[in-house]
Amino acid sequence: MSYVVREWLNLAVRWTHVFAAIMWVGQTYFFTWLDHAFHGEKQVWMVHSGGFYIVDKQKRPELLNQTLHWFKWEAFFTLVSGFVLLVLVYYDGAIMVDESILKMTAWQAAGLSLGLIALGWFIYDFLWISPLRNHEVAGAIVSYLLLVGAILGVTHLFASRAAYMQIGAMMGSFMALNVWVRILPAQRQLIKAVKAGTEPDMRLADLAKQRSKQNTFIVLPVVFIMISNHFPVATYGNQYNWLVLAVLVLVGWGVAKIIRTR
Repeated sequence: MSYVVREWLNLAVRWTHVFAAIMWVGQTYFFTWLDHAFHGEKQVWMVHSGGFYIVDKQKRPELLNQTLHWFKWEAFFTLVSGFVLLVLVYYDGAIMVDESILKMTAWQAAGLSLGLIALGWFIYDFLWISPLRNHEVAGAIVSYLLLVGAILGVTHLFASRAAYMQIGAMMGSFMALNVWVRILPAQRQLIKAVKAGTEPDMRLADLAKQRSKQNTFIVLPVVFIMISNHFPVATYGNQYNWLVLAVLVLVGWGVAKIIRTR
């Protein structure tokens, strides 16, 4: 592939990735804000672009003679375009490996990277379907400690820039898989129960809400990692790069907490 073609491909995929992510994260934070607003109001009255809107929230799903709007493709295109970028820039670009850290081929590094993403998802998902999911503070502490261990681990496997991006790819994958593996199936089961005239299991709604809430926290560190490439001295190139990222994950989560309570 010529350099010019590769650069245009990189630009097109990156453009798609950023725009899809903006749409996805924006919608997630909007619905999070909307849900929080209903704690004190039965209806939410809003204005935007000259239009006025009154929104109700169903405590339990009910069938309406209206089109049901789903929000899922933004997550899908963000995930797919992100993996294309990972392959194009890091795997095929052969910048995963730093032989002063660990000697391996570029494609061995790519295989290890994909394996860690898959393993990370299964650990994260198992943690949050275990009884620990009912104890969010304890679950968050365990999740953070596991994440710090992963950050430290990848800095001893990959080149420092790639190590940061590996964590970003893992966390971004968790977000998208939350949507497609946990949130959407739960919503479909709730709707199926209502259509069948049976009592919906509202624990499914709680599960979907919890994963959506987690996505609003995960995204802050992911965005930081996306822009960290522009600041190598302060971030991945720092002597304590793993500690910088570990601390800034907490900063991101703190910001997310403030935003969610506004």
